[in-house]
Amino acid sequence: MLENSIILITGGTGSFGHKFVAMTLARYNPKKIIIFSRDEMKQWTMAQRYQNDSRVQFLIGDVRDPERLKRALDGVDYVVHAAATKIVPTAEYNPMECIKTNINGAMHLIDACIDHGITKVVALSTDKASNPINLYGATKLASDKLFIAANSYNNQHKTMFAVVRYGNVMGSRGSVIPFFQSLKDTGELPITDPRMTRFMITLEQGVELVWHAFEDTNGGEIYVKRIPSIGIGDIARAVAPEASHKIIGIRPGEKIHEQMIGPEDAPFTYAYDGHYKILPAIHGWASSAERIGDGKLVASDFVYSSDVNNEWMSVEELRGWIEQNATAIGRI
Repeated sequence: MLENSIILITGGTGSFGHKFVAMTLARYNPKKIIIFSRDEMKQWTMAQRYQNDSRVQFLIGDVRDPERLKRALDGVDYVVHAAATKIVPTAEYNPMECIKTNINGAMHLIDACIDHGITKVVALSTDKASNPINLYGATKLASDKLFIAANSYNNQHKTMFAVVRYGNVMGSRGSVIPFFQSLKDTGELPITDPRMTRFMITLEQGVELVWHAFEDTNGGEIYVKRIPSIGIGDIARAVAPEASHKIIGIRPGEKIHEQMIGPEDAPFTYAYDGHYKILPAIHGWASSAERIGDGKLVASDFVYSSDVNNEWMSVEELRGWIEQNATAIGRI
């Protein structure tokens, strides 16, 4: 699908963007991938990697600016929406800025994509959008709803919008694994709550889920990858087996367990090999045979939460992954 196409990725200099560009160039050989973001230094750094690849183009811009989006989308076939204000404390202390990017930015992108007849758009979401307790999660829930409802609007070349949702990305910049690694020589690691569990997904799996959404979507679906869980104490033991643990208490806006599908979504959720799909509740789309495909409706009380997961990652498995990816952890 993506072969010989023009793809634009908003917020493309982040961890996901780096991996998406590298993997998509290698697998699909698109005509062009446009990195659309507002940080010129991150663009300059990333551009060094692709200075001899004419398929990669960089555009300075912000999803808050609808006019710039309209110009950037000229000639584009597919869009990946990765731009977001996503650090939980930052969003809590700067709520209007978070809303401008995560909600207003989503509206601007939707309008521009419809007006330009973009073929398909896949927006990245987060576990925090399921039963949100912080502003970041609330804005991403609103964003998800906007992208789903955007499929109600038909243009001459109908634009399809879908969402992918996943949790903690293993080893990404600012995540818990590089944080623990930075402290392991002190002999003590801070643990918020020993009961805490998290989903674990690699960047490669995140990219593959976006590819699948592009191939599969009929508009309005939320794709959720089936991934293992692990306890926060086991993450610490995988990073620093000899370190002691200091319990520091849960932080504002943080959950004990991650949830990606709540019981309210169960009537619209179907299970597939490797992933779940939440179908849109509006317009009767949840009963669409095209959207359901070979999926199996989950139980009426189904919840996909990191504490009741059927698949768990062991300390040894995580330690092996860390050893194999040591040079990349925390870099992007």
